[in-house]
Amino acid sequence: MSHDAPSTTAHAEEDDAISVGALIDDLKSEDVELRLKSIAKLGTIAKALGAERARSELVPFLAERDDEDDECLLAIAGELATLIDAVGGEEHVHVILAPLETLITVEETVVRAKAVETACAVGRAMTPGGIGKYFVPLIERLAQGDWFTARVSACGLFATAFERSEESQLELRNTLTGMFRDLCADETPMVRRAAAQNLGKIAIVSSGDFIVNELLTMFAALTSDDQDSVRLLVVEDCVVLGKLLSATDCANKIVPIVLKLAADKSWRVRYAVAQQIYEMCDVVGAEVAAKGLFDAYVALLGDSEGEVRISAAGKISEFCSLAGAVYSAEKILPKVHELANDSSQHVRAALAEAVLGLAPTMGKDTTVEKLLPVFFILLKDEFPDVRLNIISKLEQVNTVIGVEMLSTELLPAIKELAEDKHWRVRLAIIEYIPVLAQQIGTTFLFQKDEGSDSGDDLLNSLCLQWLQDSVYSIREAAANNLFRLTEIFGADWALEYIFPRIKELMSSHHYLYRLTVLRAVSLLAPAVGEEVILGEILPIIKHATTDTVPNVRFNAAKALSPLIKAIDVAKFQSEIRPILVGLQSDPDADVRYFASEVLTSAA
Repeated sequence: MSHDAPSTTAHAEEDDAISVGALIDDLKSEDVELRLKSIAKLGTIAKALGAERARSELVPFLAERDDEDDECLLAIAGELATLIDAVGGEEHVHVILAPLETLITVEETVVRAKAVETACAVGRAMTPGGIGKYFVPLIERLAQGDWFTARVSACGLFATAFERSEESQLELRNTLTGMFRDLCADETPMVRRAAAQNLGKIAIVSSGDFIVNELLTMFAALTSDDQDSVRLLVVEDCVVLGKLLSATDCANKIVPIVLKLAADKSWRVRYAVAQQIYEMCDVVGAEVAAKGLFDAYVALLGDSEGEVRISAAGKISEFCSLAGAVYSAEKILPKVHELANDSSQHVRAALAEAVLGLAPTMGKDTTVEKLLPVFFILLKDEFPDVRLNIISKLEQVNTVIGVEMLSTELLPAIKELAEDKHWRVRLAIIEYIPVLAQQIGTTFLFQKDEGSDSGDDLLNSLCLQWLQDSVYSIREAAANNLFRLTEIFGADWALEYIFPRIKELMSSHHYLYRLTVLRAVSLLAPAVGEEVILGEILPIIKHATTDTVPNVRFNAAKALSPLIKAIDVAKFQSEIRPILVGLQSDPDADVRYFASEVLTSAA
């Protein structure tokens, strides 16, 4: 036995050598797919080699490898993260920085981003001493690189360096601060953009004193950059810094900058402010926000650029909740009326999605007097998305004033959406009807449809109409819709409102509509119970088994399957089994097949 151990070890080393050799050969292959497969095995090979050989053989090979394919470079940048533990832990993990340094400077953006991400993971795995010895020098080389790509990548490494270096490493932190300050003032806009993107990340891992004494100076410089692409990235930093600073520092140092950016000459910067201003107001509180931020928001609602108005309109309910009913009624509601008649349909759609959220803040009287007129304007909008958005938020206004005040205008809007020429609009209103019925009750849905010659209630008219739609997705959604409504309102409701209509539709000359009925009743079975199944659903399906169209007959066989699961065995034997046995003698092969399938599954 003592002689076997060396032999086993020798074989293992030989296998490792073969694996590494094969890996290296594959990495040199002309075939990209083969190289990618080899790269995906880097972590496994590193573990097989052991930490020392991974450091001395595998990592240097990867550092020297110059692949021209971006897909392979991206794969390597990601897979290098799997080597962090395999090269020997925090004392040796710095060796991975060598191949990453090459990847961090390539031209392709996604490769650089992935390499920076992996380098940060490596940095977090290093000791504070290792950060100073290996990680910061890497940043320094990149920050002084001739190509802007290296300097852009360097910006992404600072947060990790500040986080992992200790406060006692004063000289090291001063070096990092000086380098980042230089990058914030770099001559290349792309570098300054990267600095703006990462300033907030650095602030999160830094002390309050460092933010006030160092970062705010760099931040202020970036907010005055001559490139709007830099200034708009600083907007997000306003919120990050505001959360980290004291209330006084935030009010004195951040709010004035937000107000300046809210009036920026570039609409893209104002758009970014419109997206962030509510969160900024929430950070500083209503009392501080009332001294300028509220008015800045009102100005954004009336901005000359449609994209800015869209962004601002989407925040209107949250903003009014923070500002309160008095300010909102005086300053914001007049803008709401203007936006309801905006020339841009997308602005009106954004308003429609948010405006009903004002109702709880404004209260019943103001909602009736000021918001309902806006509601009715939007409900009659020619753009279907506007009408859909307003209807989808009905619950918010219903809790304040009740739906009765809206029903006169609501019913025609629902009917128009149900008949819209765009099938996706019809689909959206179908899927929303059960939610709407559950939120505000069925009273308004079962009102008589004035536009119907038969005098049917609205819901029945729509159900019949949707089940006969020319688009399959609409018919399928309509069948599912009936099931969801039955789940909400029960079998008695279905007996009164649903079954009379679908029985009529079963006599339609169009076989596709008869198929839709079969789909609907098979879905309804679990929701109505055995009595309704045997008394209403089974006769419909049984009649379909004699249909002249084979497709209808084999779908009738399939529709029996859900019924079997919902009734007892005796009823299956006496009521359903004979139908399936009869279908096994059908002249059509598909009908016979599906009948046999259902019988087999029921056995």
